[in-house]
Amino acid sequence: MYFTSLPDHSEPGFDEQLHFSKFRKHNIIFNAQSERSYCEHHIGCLSVKTIWKGEEWYGIDNHQLAVRPGQFLILNDDQDYSSRVDKPGGAGILSVFFKKEFASSIFRDALYSEEALLDNPFEPGGKTLEFFQTLYDMDPRLQQKLLGLIQALNKYGYEVNRVDEHLFFLLHDLIRFHKREAHRAGQVSAIKPGTRMEIYKRICIAKDLLHSNYMNKPDLSGISMAACLSVPQLIRQFKAVFQITPHQYLTRIRLANAARLLKETSASVHEITWMCGFENASAFSRAFKSEHGVQPVHFRKMS
Repeated sequence: MYFTSLPDHSEPGFDEQLHFSKFRKHNIIFNAQSERSYCEHHIGCLSVKTIWKGEEWYGIDNHQLAVRPGQFLILNDDQDYSSRVDKPGGAGILSVFFKKEFASSIFRDALYSEEALLDNPFEPGGKTLEFFQTLYDMDPRLQQKLLGLIQALNKYGYEVNRVDEHLFFLLHDLIRFHKREAHRAGQVSAIKPGTRMEIYKRICIAKDLLHSNYMNKPDLSGISMAACLSVPQLIRQFKAVFQITPHQYLTRIRLANAARLLKETSASVHEITWMCGFENASAFSRAFKSEHGVQPVHFRKMS
């Protein structure tokens, strides 16, 4: 099923039970522009969510995180979450929901040996893969698959076989990201695999808070409390995984967004300083030159 508008959950007579029942029966794609939307509570199926304009906020396990252009989020089966769009200008949203049986059959094909698949070619898939529910950076390979899916939908409409083939390759790409995250989890300094996995999940909470609130002044002690890690443990394990400290990571996020604003907008250097959370224009210019080799104004001219 393909939708180019989001449902209004506040509309009188809106049947939430009927709406959410569709997610158990079909693969569903939303490609919509929304000025304002809010879903207070949803227990969904496996889904991937990204933004091509603006931002959308998600509430997951008592944490709020923002999905912005160049990022995506994977939510697992039966994950309880909320979502909202409420910033001026709205958001361009792309969400893909995978029917449980469809996803599990593809994961079985991807993760089982050819011999096992030959022995039981029509055996239904088991549980779907458990993804890390964290913000991922979009790469050209995944972006091309999403673009190809939308182009096919816009050109041919929702032809089930055609769409399912696109979703097949999309899910295989998500497995690639899962393996990358599992490798990162292995960088955590701990002996037991279960401990490494738990610490990595908590580090991801800290990372996502930095991404979601980079324009403010995230407090390290507050982030450590949200991630349930002491400040020393957070700094040590964060650096073990990402090779930089949380503060250095925050500066990198701010500079990346500043570079995007310099390329894509006409905002002044002073405005971008404020928008990206730097204390003053001088501090911003020094940090930007250290990262990119040129002052912000020269970077804009080169771009």
